[in-house]
Amino acid sequence: MSRIGKAPVEIPKGVKVAVDGATLKVEGPLGKLEHKVHPAVKVGVDPADGHLKVTRSADDRTSRAVHGLTRALAANMVEGVSKGYEKKLEIVGVGYIAAIQKNTLQLRVGFANELQLPIPSGLTVTCPDQTHIVVKGIDKHLVGQFAAEVRARRKPEPYKGKGIRYEGEQVRRKAGKAVTK
Repeated sequence: MSRIGKAPVEIPKGVKVAVDGATLKVEGPLGKLEHKVHPAVKVGVDPADGHLKVTRSADDRTSRAVHGLTRALAANMVEGVSKGYEKKLEIVGVGYIAAIQKNTLQLRVGFANELQLPIPSGLTVTCPDQTHIVVKGIDKHLVGQFAAEVRARRKPEPYKGKGIRYEGEQVRRKAGKAVTK
């Protein structure tokens, strides 16, 4: 049995979990999330201890794979509606800046034109200063995906370290051209 799949998901106070057919609905203080559950697994709330449990009926490869995945997604949904998720990015480089204009993230990162990234609904993007970006939301996948898309616009390069990186990310630096005699 899947070690991740068999672990129950603790439901904190203020979070409501409902299973409607093949749809898992989680509602908390920060918002609502829905997920369509694969037919190979069943999700239910244990009335004895109030934990969310995921079970599978068969023992084939697909069922085993989906078992742990569904439990992890359910745990992420519960944590998202109760605490939320956030990713912090930092911009390194002379003249590299970020700003928020209405529902668009504007990046000046060394290209001839300014980059315009529309902010998806369900996310809160802020710029505490011109060299930091904070992405917040209740959907872990959406937060991580948008942060990765922003980072991909100008990845940190290995010679000077200029670009957009996650806060605390270590960039492997390379030595430049060696001076010869």
